[in-house]
Amino acid sequence: MASVSREAKTGRRTVQFIGMDGKRRSLRLGKVNKRQAETVRGYVEDLVAALITGHTPPDETSRWVAALPDMLRKRLAAVGLIDAPEQAQRLTLKPFLDAYMTSRTDLKPSTRIALGQTVAYLTAFFGPDKPLRDIRPGDADEWRRFLASKGLAEATIRRRCGVAKQFFRAGVRKGHLPSNPFTDLKSANLANPAREFYISQAQTQKVLDACHDAQWRLLFALSRYGGLRCPSEHLGLRWRDIDWAGGRFTVHSPKTEHHPGGASRQVPLFPELLPHLREVFEQAEPGTEYVITRYRHSNQNLSTQLRRILRRASLTPWPKLFQNLRATRQTELADKFPLHVVCAWFGNSQPVAIRHYLQVTDEHFRQAVQNPVQPDITGGHTVAQPAPGEAGDLAICGSSQGNVAQCENISTELVGVAGLEPATSWV
Repeated sequence: MASVSREAKTGRRTVQFIGMDGKRRSLRLGKVNKRQAETVRGYVEDLVAALITGHTPPDETSRWVAALPDMLRKRLAAVGLIDAPEQAQRLTLKPFLDAYMTSRTDLKPSTRIALGQTVAYLTAFFGPDKPLRDIRPGDADEWRRFLASKGLAEATIRRRCGVAKQFFRAGVRKGHLPSNPFTDLKSANLANPAREFYISQAQTQKVLDACHDAQWRLLFALSRYGGLRCPSEHLGLRWRDIDWAGGRFTVHSPKTEHHPGGASRQVPLFPELLPHLREVFEQAEPGTEYVITRYRHSNQNLSTQLRRILRRASLTPWPKLFQNLRATRQTELADKFPLHVVCAWFGNSQPVAIRHYLQVTDEHFRQAVQNPVQPDITGGHTVAQPAPGEAGDLAICGSSQGNVAQCENISTELVGVAGLEPATSWV
């Protein structure tokens, strides 16, 4: 914790704190009032906490540091709270990016690879020795056009821009930059309907028939019928996670474990999935821990193997092989169960499901054509019209739609003299 002291004779105030070396440090503020000194003390505590934990300070603190005159920045640098202004001026792109990647010890290997792709594009365009403070918003616009010239899809470009924002936001929070030059670049996730593909039951069966062993059939079924993320959730599944009696199994999700309640979820033992799971269970050696044992090596590319299986099944590989399997299953289940229930099984949110998973299928069109809708004149809603020859569930009081006026049982008390809306006394 930092504290504020005041010299009795001069009235000058000083913020004191314990530095990273365990020694007491003093930041002299001069003649400022108590409120101003307390404000600085709060910012100093944020900077000290950031150094201790290895994280970046809060945005408000970073903006405060960036707006300070050089004299005060030099005082902060002298007590080890920030980099010296001249050091920040000399900081170049590649050392900054390398330092960021090194500091992120919390990153998973796959995330580190994804961020590394943006590092490569930034250094390829700007050069490794580009001074960080010389990168302007206009330069960021040119970098985005550079990504487009490489043939990247719009969704991929947005992801790269989002990562670049992340890098330079950290630079602002560290005090290396006054502002983030990538702030205005579009980075929101963009769904690409052209890459959506619905895997029908007939296609699913062809693939299962073409799989060369029980474990591959289960790998495919866990994606198509269980909705698991491949390969992380498949390979993390253990036999102790299977609750045969309860008809469910526990899925551990490395992707969402950093979210509250996202470390694991429970998924039903769907009837379509159960035979493949039992087959592998019967073949497992006693004491086997993991459900999937044959495809655990990092050098085994499941996507490549699935493409071979698809060709063996005389099917053309679809885009986003495993993602579309998961999306297909969520679309199926969303037609039968409430969406919040399905999302709980899949470990995603309803906005994400709607934007990136749920698809409009040919079956939806078929049902719409076979079940026309008509206005329900009794309630103002739209209801399905029964097919010709069926019992007239929609007939009113036994009469036809065109003969509603003949119904004698409609109560005239349903609508008052004030109309459909309730009376409002103060109008």
